[in-house]
Amino acid sequence: MDVGAMSPQARWQYALKPASWPKLLVPLVFGACLGAASARGWSGLGLLVACVYTVADGVFIVLLNDWGDQEVDRIKRAMFPDGCSPKTIVDGILSAREVLFGGLVAGGVGLIAAVAGGVVLETPALAVVGAVGLLIFVAYSLPPLRLNYRGGGELLEMVGVGAVLPWVAAHAQTGSMLDGNMLYFIGFSLLSLGSALASGLSDEESDRRGGKQTFATLWGNGPVRRAAELSCGLGPLAWIVVAALQGSWAVQVAVAVAVTVGAAALWRAVAVSGQATTGAFGAQKLYKLHLHRAIWWSAGLLGAGIWGAQAWT
Repeated sequence: MDVGAMSPQARWQYALKPASWPKLLVPLVFGACLGAASARGWSGLGLLVACVYTVADGVFIVLLNDWGDQEVDRIKRAMFPDGCSPKTIVDGILSAREVLFGGLVAGGVGLIAAVAGGVVLETPALAVVGAVGLLIFVAYSLPPLRLNYRGGGELLEMVGVGAVLPWVAAHAQTGSMLDGNMLYFIGFSLLSLGSALASGLSDEESDRRGGKQTFATLWGNGPVRRAAELSCGLGPLAWIVVAALQGSWAVQVAVAVAVTVGAAALWRAVAVSGQATTGAFGAQKLYKLHLHRAIWWSAGLLGAGIWGAQAWT
């Protein structure tokens, strides 16, 4: 990559890591569909508020995570100059000041969206939970807590991505704190934990050298892969239980379809799992691709399926 030849637009586009955005957009779609199903209709304004909040939160997370991880990124680039992609700050794509400023502005936009949305939609809890979503990331990567360096980052990601983001999208549709459809967030949280565990695999060696405590540095590659696969298997089982207890036959069919599609992708991840060992970046990338497909496809299908089933019954 010729950094010097990159335009300002290309630099910011690279820094925002568009390939990672499904991790946040899928919870948006998932939560909005479940909320619309409960409300028996869509709130266009509620969807707009949720979209603005999610995009702002995503920019906030991506940029400030790079700002907080400068040292371990520098270590990883030194250890694997040809084995990992260029890092936004370390490789001079953007300055640390630009990244920090952009992240803080995005966080402010997200907070404004949550507060203004709570006022306009007459749902004060939206502002509270929206602020909690931002604070979860502050605790994740920024001083003084910096739990992503102390062994708790994956659990925070499970809560933030698996529950808070879809809850904001659902609440913006329904205005209620909790209803039966939101029980599906339990399964999605388990899937999000699997994603968080797998994400740390490629940084295991550099994180360990940089003193960063993650599940990968504490447990090692093999146990983390097995834990990620177990978590991604338990999530859909939780959906099946919820559907069996409270879902109509149409919802149960939607759950069965989503679980089947997700299981096929998870099976492909398990099939290549043994190759995704420490330092095998190419195999890890393929492994995470299949794992993410298992999560994103099943969650997207489940949200759309439940919305369709409850909209027409």
